[in-house]
Amino acid sequence: MDTLAPAVLVVLVVGGLIAAGVFFHFVPIGLWISAFASGVRVSFFTLIGMRLRKVDPKRIVNPLIAATKAGLNLDIKDMESLFLAKGNVDRVVDALISADKAGIGLDFRQASAIDLAGRDVFEAVQVSVNPKVIQTPKVAAMAKDGIQLLALARITIRANINRLVGGAGEETILARVGEGIVSTIGSAESHKKVLENPDMISKTVLQKGLDSGTAFEILSIDIADVDVGKNIGAELQTDQAEADKRIAQAKAEERRALAVAIEQEQKARVQEMRAKVVEAEAQIPLAIAEAFRKGNLGIMDFARYRNIQADTSMRAAIAGEGGDSSVGGQIG
Repeated sequence: MDTLAPAVLVVLVVGGLIAAGVFFHFVPIGLWISAFASGVRVSFFTLIGMRLRKVDPKRIVNPLIAATKAGLNLDIKDMESLFLAKGNVDRVVDALISADKAGIGLDFRQASAIDLAGRDVFEAVQVSVNPKVIQTPKVAAMAKDGIQLLALARITIRANINRLVGGAGEETILARVGEGIVSTIGSAESHKKVLENPDMISKTVLQKGLDSGTAFEILSIDIADVDVGKNIGAELQTDQAEADKRIAQAKAEERRALAVAIEQEQKARVQEMRAKVVEAEAQIPLAIAEAFRKGNLGIMDFARYRNIQADTSMRAAIAGEGGDSSVGGQIG
């Protein structure tokens, strides 16, 4: 019995240490004490249940302590459910504290929905309290007189807590404001009117209710800068004139090519007719010879024909024309 006592004692000590290690693993005593000292009542069974559900107790208890100190009454089960849904418990609690201090109506369920929707609920509360200024890129638009203007606008927005879930973001605001700037400048009779009174852009755009369906409320639209760009009207007229000139040149070239083709065709016809004349003239000597054989043409008749032919050639030479091309000389 004396030899078994030390062994039993060792087993009891080791077992006790193991049991203590398991207990302290599942029950963070330091965290429980902090919560108790802050007036937050968390049972050991709740902490053990968190460990079993693979929830880090610090991620729940510490935000709960902060909320309790700020005067908020939150349910630890709701916070644990948010954590299990991959929500950011710390940001939600910080947002609730900020909203409570600013007098903004925001409950835990709504804040959780905003966080799970992918939006930063704490930043949304900050923007709701302290409006944010976003700036559009330079928007190019053309007035009716053809002058291009480059406008830069700054938009002051405030987050609308009730529309954060399902509401459009800043990109939609920027796109709508840009479209409104283009429409307003495009309807101006002259670019000078816009330069003289740039706030006409902001007033017109602000009246269109561009924040409808978005997660923000537009407080103001300020035109920060308006620059004069290109003379688009003149460039368009120049391009049109250049295009008309090219079309006219193409049509003129077409007419010239057609005229050249017709001229070549006429030359071919002339050559064809000359060939026919030469062919016809070649028949004259044969006809004269045939007339001699049949006695229809006498020698005196032929002599007179030659005299007339010679006289014609002489007159042509005196007039400076070419020599006789008749075939009468071919017979002689």
